Amino acid sequence: MTDDSDLTARVQDSFDPERTDPRLRELLVPLVQHLHDYAREVRLTHAEWEQMIDFLTRTGQACDDLRQEFVLLSDVLGLSMLVEQLEADAAPGGTPQTVLGPFHLVESPPREQGDDISAGVPGERALVTGRVLSVTGEPVAGALVDAWQSDTDGNYDVQRESDEIGQGRGLFTTGDDGSFRFVTVVPSDYPIPTDGPVGELLAATGRHPNRPAHIHFQVVAPGFALLTTHLFVAGSVYLDSDAVFAATPDLVEEFVPDDDAEQAARNGLSTPFPHARIELVLTPEHARAS
Repeated sequence: MTDDSDLTARVQDSFDPERTDPRLRELLVPLVQHLHDYAREVRLTHAEWEQMIDFLTRTGQACDDLRQEFVLLSDVLGLSMLVEQLEADAAPGGTPQTVLGPFHLVESPPREQGDDISAGVPGERALVTGRVLSVTGEPVAGALVDAWQSDTDGNYDVQRESDEIGQGRGLFTTGDDGSFRFVTVVPSDYPIPTDGPVGELLAATGRHPNRPAHIHFQVVAPGFALLTTHLFVAGSVYLDSDAVFAATPDLVEEFVPDDDAEQAARNGLSTPFPHARIELVLTPEHARAS
């Protein structure tokens, strides 16, 4: 071994092309190059390396079935949003992709159209109606629309010890016209969790932890690429400085006062009620895979 560049080459060569999956090798070889180049560029010390290892170790230890600190770390570093943008570049025309966030559950409770997903949670009751469409404007019937959000205090069900898991969440199946609807509370701005390593990182860099008010959506439908996105509430304070870099103008919607008495009665609301309308546009599955 003559110099540090020789070390880099030796590590890269250890991923034998005949014994390593081609895509895995394609990921690992540049990773080693960039990691080694980074260490050279900043003249990384052993003490700093130890601090990094400790930080990553504690990040992993902060993860459990209800909290994903590594996802949160990826979010605040912009990596999550970058990956979503790279996916979207391969399939233009659909609703913008955004981060999944650390509070997504694999199984939200199945709901009927018009159900109140935040029943029992204090806050201003509102109606959300939407349609799932293809990029050609055709309705997508039978799509599964997973919606989840915080309460008016910025807490998700998994953060509230007194509530059942599933409050603020709902899994809806679109009708023949691609429609879905549910009642909920108008969401509020809130801070991401700061009681773990990610919070330490934000404090050390003078960054705020706040996210603009939003509702998460994930849509699954046969023949279409998975869509993960947000509805951001117009007028939210942090639309221009989202802590996880996900807020985009294309996803901002206003909760407009609605005095439709028939709609109110149908959904158990009083007039006027805040009403947000959203269209979720899916791209063909093959478009993103290619």
